[in-house]
Amino acid sequence: MTAAGGVLDGRAAVVTGAAQGIGRCVAERYAREGATVVIADIQRDQARAVADAINSDGGQALAIRTDVADSASVARMAERAQRTIGRIDILVNNAADMAGLRRQPFDRITEEEWDRTMAVNVKGMWLMVRAVAGSMREAGYGKIINMSSDLVLSGVPGMAHYVSSKGAVWALTRTLAHELGPDGIRVNAVAPGFTETESALLLGGDAAVRSIARRALPRAETPDDLAGTMVYLASADSDFVTGQLIAVNGGSVLH
Repeated sequence: MTAAGGVLDGRAAVVTGAAQGIGRCVAERYAREGATVVIADIQRDQARAVADAINSDGGQALAIRTDVADSASVARMAERAQRTIGRIDILVNNAADMAGLRRQPFDRITEEEWDRTMAVNVKGMWLMVRAVAGSMREAGYGKIINMSSDLVLSGVPGMAHYVSSKGAVWALTRTLAHELGPDGIRVNAVAPGFTETESALLLGGDAAVRSIARRALPRAETPDDLAGTMVYLASADSDFVTGQLIAVNGGSVLH
C-alpha cells in the first residue's frame, strides 16, 4: 500500500529497467512512499505486470516500453510520461545490458558486445537525462540517480566491457552534477555489490559466494538492501548531496 505521508508524496519518478530485479524493487518502494512511477523497460509485458501489481496494491504506476539505447524510444517515453503525469521529478537510470553479457578476457570481447554494453549502460543513461532535464529545469528541481557498480572500485577479470561502462557512469554523474546543479537538479550514483537478481545469478557463476566472503557484513545482497539508499537520494533529505558515488555493498569494497 502507498504510505500515508510518504517521503515521495506528490513526486513522479521514472525508473528504467524496472521490469525485474533492482529496478522493480526501487519502483515498488517509491510507489509505497507516495510517488507515481513510470516503469520504463524494453520488456513490455513484464513492465505492465509490475505496473499492474503496484496499482493493485494502492500505488500509481504506468508502464511504457522503452529502449534506452534508442533516442526516439526515449523521447516518446519522456513525452508520454510528461503528458500523462504532468511532471518528472526523479529519474533512476537502472537499465543495463546483462542478457547478452559474457565473462571473457578483454581481448576476446567482440566489438558488437563492447558497443552494445556501452550503448545501453552509458549512451542510454545520457539519452534519458537529456530527455527529462528540460522538465526538471522548468520546475527548478530534480533528482537523478545513476546505477554504477562497486566493481569500478576494485576491477574484475573477464568483465572489461561492463566495468568500463560502469566507470563511465560515475564520470558522467560527476559532470552532470556540475552542469545541472545551478538548475536545482541533484545527480548521484549508487554502486551496489553483487546483488542476487535473476540476471546476475545467471551470469555470475560463483560470484555470489565470493562476494559474501569479502564482505564486512557476510551475507547475500538483495535488491531490498538498496531501497533505503535509493529513497534517500530521491527525497528532500538529500537535497544538499550531489555528484557522489554511494557504495551499498556490505563492506566488500570500502570507499
